[in-house]
Amino acid sequence: MPRVSRFASRLSLRLLAVVSAAWIGNSAQAADGPQRNLPQVWLNPGSFSYHFDRNKDLRESNTGLGAELTLAEDHVLASGTFINSNRGRSHYGAYYWRPLHWRPAGINVHAGVALGAFNGYPNYRSGAWFPAALPMLAIESGRVGANIFLVPTIKNRLDGAIAVQFKLRVW
Repeated sequence: MPRVSRFASRLSLRLLAVVSAAWIGNSAQAADGPQRNLPQVWLNPGSFSYHFDRNKDLRESNTGLGAELTLAEDHVLASGTFINSNRGRSHYGAYYWRPLHWRPAGINVHAGVALGAFNGYPNYRSGAWFPAALPMLAIESGRVGANIFLVPTIKNRLDGAIAVQFKLRVW
């Protein structure tokens, strides 16, 4: 089985397990009161990044496939893969803690931090997995949304950027 196909199969199985666990957990809490259409599943095609150092030849269209499971307004699980700014394949798994919420003009805005693990960056631990905490903002309206992340510059390891990830709610 090709490497990408094996990864897609594992990602699909993990996502199915997480969705099932969330569904069971949400069903158990149904007696507590009405939920706001939770859990929710969002898919994204990777992200676009705007790098702070404009003199480097960095990739800014970071295509891939990602999924989010919104358990509650404050709590989101995410995983995926994308082609990173150094033109390598990266994978990630993350927990988004979004404790701040606004609703201007009927649009849901959440702010918080993405706590995750990433790999595939050749200058950072030779491409091995590393932890990261990224400030984030999520904007959601109906079935469309976007996540905005602030990626810090870590000299000679990681190139800083503002990353925007468009997403579509599928459940």
